Parts: sequence; structure tokens; C-alpha cells
Amino acid sequence: MARPEETAVADARPGNWVDTIAPRVVRPYLRLARFDRPVGAWLLLWPCWWSIALAAHQAPAFRWAATGFGSRSEGFPDPILLLLFLVGAFAMRGLGCAFNDWVDRDLDRSVARTASRPIASGQIKTVGAAVLMAVLAVPSLAVLLSFNRFAIGVGLASLVLIAAYPFAKRVTRFPQVVLGLAFAWGALLGWAAFTGELSYTPLILYAGSVAWVIAYDTIYASQDIEDDRIAGVGSAAIGFGRYVKVWLAVLYGIAAIAIGTAAWLAHVPVLPFAAVYIAAVVQLLWQIVDVRLADPADCLAKFRSNHTFGLLVFAAIVVANAFTKVVH
Repeated sequence: MARPEETAVADARPGNWVDTIAPRVVRPYLRLARFDRPVGAWLLLWPCWWSIALAAHQAPAFRWAATGFGSRSEGFPDPILLLLFLVGAFAMRGLGCAFNDWVDRDLDRSVARTASRPIASGQIKTVGAAVLMAVLAVPSLAVLLSFNRFAIGVGLASLVLIAAYPFAKRVTRFPQVVLGLAFAWGALLGWAAFTGELSYTPLILYAGSVAWVIAYDTIYASQDIEDDRIAGVGSAAIGFGRYVKVWLAVLYGIAAIAIGTAAWLAHVPVLPFAAVYIAAVVQLLWQIVDVRLADPADCLAKFRSNHTFGLLVFAAIVVANAFTKVVH
């Protein structure tokens, strides 16, 4: 029988680095922070990077503002700021997941896919989870405090949503809405960290990002429909009923339109942006048409594929920024 620290989580990719090369003693903690399943951290990061990239295309006054960022690469996303958000996204996602699993430890034991999670399976005690959260809070706070005061306030405001999410499934049929509001927050924070303010552009980008998160997490939740029904918890995959694909089309449509509108408001050149952004929209269409909602493995694969969408949107903005720099 495998020892607890050798028990991989059900939805982790086989052969990931945590299960193969990480020291056995820390494997349960790395699994709790989802470092064996990093796609969630990337999905948290992409709205941040989109926002930073759009802000970098704005007026020179922003790039030379007293935010400490922007002067290294005029017109392009500041590499130091991108790195800070990379660290912050992985740390905050790990912290949030540890908190979520601590709250859901009894519920997770009743769901086949989550019963193998470290707290639910007994690999980690609640004290160990608390220690991990404290450790991950250090880089998260350090990154946040490196921003301007306005951005620090924006970042702290997100803690309300992060704390509320684990309880949302107990009081609403659509906890994905709360997750969307929390996971898309980087669309606001990235802009605030770069410019020291907010405007219609990041707000519209945020709205599109929220719709995107709700849609892809509905696909993810489709893996657990029967278990969630038995447990009596809410899920958009249940709430949408027979019309899940219809709502996916609506939500992904809102996301595509809103993100494109934000790029237009940021004065990103239309043609070079569209040349890449069309591929991102096609990726969403492929998900809607091809997803097999009754197949958990396919739902997980489609959920993970949103990393590609995030990358394509970021590439579209950077390509457009590069086009502007060449033309001028």
C-alpha cells in the first residue's frame, strides 16, 4: 500500500514533477497548493497579464507615472511587473486552494474526484494546512506591497471574494459567479499596479474575464454533477441543466466581445490584434462545439485548454504593441 505522501491527487497529470522528483515529505503540501496542477495558477495570471499589456499601450503619462514600472520597455509589458504577478498568482492560488480544501475537507471526502486531496485523505492535518497558508501569504503580501497604494487597496479588496468562495456552493446554485469575480480580479489589479488608477478599460476587461471564468469552471464542474447533487451543493453545471452549452456560448461570447472591446478602448491597433485574437475566439468556439459534458476526462481537458486561450489573448496584445512600435 502506498504511503500517504505517495498518493497522487486524482486529477493531476501522471508523471508531474511533484509526484516524481519533489521530496516525498513535501509532496502533500505541494499538492495542497496545486503545484502538481499549475493550470489554475496560469488561469488566474492571464487576466493580470492582459491588463498589464493593455495598460502598457496607453498614454506615456501612465508609463512614466510614479508606479515604479514601465520605463524599462516603453509600449510593452514591464518584465519586472510580469514576474511579480507570476509569483503572486502562484502563491495566491496555492493559498486560496489550501483555504478552500480546509473549508471543504468533509465535503471533499464524499466526492470521488476530490477524496484524494491531501486534507480530505488525511495526508495533511488542519494545522499543517494553516502553516502552508502562512508560508504562502509571505510572497503574496510581499508582491502586493511592491505596488502603489491604490493597487494595494485594490488587491486587499479581493480577499473578501477569496474568503467567500468556499462557502458559496452552500448558499447559491451558481458558486462559479463568486469564483469568477475573484479569479478575474487581476484584470483590475494589473491595470492599477501599472497606472495607479482604474478606468472603463480594465472594468470591461474584468467583466469579460469574469464571464470567461464562469464558463470554463462550469465545464470543470461538469465532472462532479452526480456527486454534487448527492452532497446537495450548488454548481452552475447543475443550475444550467440541459442548457449548459447554450450558456457556454453566451458566456464565452460575452468574454470575447468584452476583451476585444477593452483592447479597442486601450487603442490597440485593430488589424494586428485581430490577426491573433481570431485564433483565441476560435479556441473558445472549439470548446463549445467539441466538449463532451458527460465525459469527465474531456471536461478536464477542455478546462485545461483555456490556458491556450489566455496565451493567445496575451500574444494578440503584445503583437499589436510591437506593430505600433515598429510603425512609429
